[in-house]
Amino acid sequence: MTIKHNQQLPNNHFRKHWQERVRVHFDQPGRKLRRRQARLSKAATVAPRPVDKLRPVVRCPTIKYNRRVRPGRGFTLEELKAAKIPRKLALTIGIPVDHRRQNRSEEGLTVNVQRLKEYKDKLILFPRRIGRPKKGDASKEDVVAARSAETQSTSTLFPIVPVDKSIQERAITAEEKDSSAYRKLRLVRSEAKYVGIRAKREEAKKEAEAASKK
Repeated sequence: MTIKHNQQLPNNHFRKHWQERVRVHFDQPGRKLRRRQARLSKAATVAPRPVDKLRPVVRCPTIKYNRRVRPGRGFTLEELKAAKIPRKLALTIGIPVDHRRQNRSEEGLTVNVQRLKEYKDKLILFPRRIGRPKKGDASKEDVVAARSAETQSTSTLFPIVPVDKSIQERAITAEEKDSSAYRKLRLVRSEAKYVGIRAKREEAKKEAEAASKK
């Protein structure tokens, strides 16, 4: 606020005691330890199941980032149907489901269906009752081997590897030098503009030829 002439100073309250509201993070080492202990306790609770769930490959939003891929929230119902995995079963074997996401391309659908099939092939499904296994459950030998060996996955399941699809520079070929994209567009635009006139002209020509023959 600017003051003109010899006036009284405004009574602005610039005494907020900001020193009392400064937030410090001296608890970072303690938080790091507690996060690690929480991860270890979770791994021990869900063992021998993997710690993380299987995530789909999705594109980042907006034109700026849609060249990148990242883990998504869950698989679509269409992807589960193509992989022949029931929705209710998927929720019990570590496959999250996102009914809101839609498949916009055949390429993305194929990639996620392939991930589901690979996960399904490597899945060791424990029976609810050891003596009475159901269809799709693992055998007793596989269950014993999975429990005895340290087979629990503590890292990301099927990590997503980004693919570089950037355009690489190359030399222009002789064929490309001779052809002109501008000329092709002009020809297509001209043909579309005069298609009716040229068709009418052809009909008149044919009628004239037929009349001359008579």
